[in-house]
Amino acid sequence: MLRYLPFLLVLALWIYAFVDCLNTPEEEVRHLPKVVWVIIVLLFGEVLVGPVAWLLTGKVRRSPANGGAAAAGWRRGDARWVAPDDNPEFLRSLDQDDRDDRGKG
Repeated sequence: MLRYLPFLLVLALWIYAFVDCLNTPEEEVRHLPKVVWVIIVLLFGEVLVGPVAWLLTGKVRRSPANGGAAAAGWRRGDARWVAPDDNPEFLRSLDQDDRDDRGKG
């Protein structure tokens, strides 16, 4: 079973790159037209040249919004990390939860 693992990994990367290439909008494709990228991924997928080339250079990669951190720790309007105990929205939500708990008990 283990001897099939490299083949399955190559196949998975090939399929991922092909689907990613098809789903990428035309304006986000770099260096070549989208149709050419699809052909490159299909023709050179077995030797990993096509999928790797697509993933590295073919698509515009954007960094995640807010640097990829959880939204709860970010203040609106600026891109600066705020610890939960300094975040006014978080502290307000704790006060509200505390009031709700007292009202029930």
